[in-house]
Amino acid sequence: MASEEIIEANRKPQPVFKNRSFQQKFRQTSTSGKKRTWRSLKQVLAQERSLPWPATVKHYSSINAPPSFKPAKKYSDISGLPARYTDPQTKLYYATTEEFATVRSLPMDITAGYLALRGASSIVG
Repeated sequence: MASEEIIEANRKPQPVFKNRSFQQKFRQTSTSGKKRTWRSLKQVLAQERSLPWPATVKHYSSINAPPSFKPAKKYSDISGLPARYTDPQTKLYYATTEEFATVRSLPMDITAGYLALRGASSIVG
């Protein structure tokens, strides 16, 4: 008797999202035999933009986030690891001493290509 009470006390109620009949109930076909179509977020946003919304209504396409106060994270141009260092000559980011040696040995056109990929508009020199 006591062991059954302990088992019942330890047994947690099954969450709703694990209910096996949930999917069958949710994805049920309509009476016309047509299956429910699923739309992507892009389609939902496009439909939302086309509707005539009053100026006071807040929706996904009208939310503007303020600029962040945190500085942007820097990642190594060579390995993609979080970079703590910047080479003063080439302005490339690097994470380790091995990458520093690689950065210094790169020709100017490759260095300019890395800066262009990152979107840095500074002139190497």
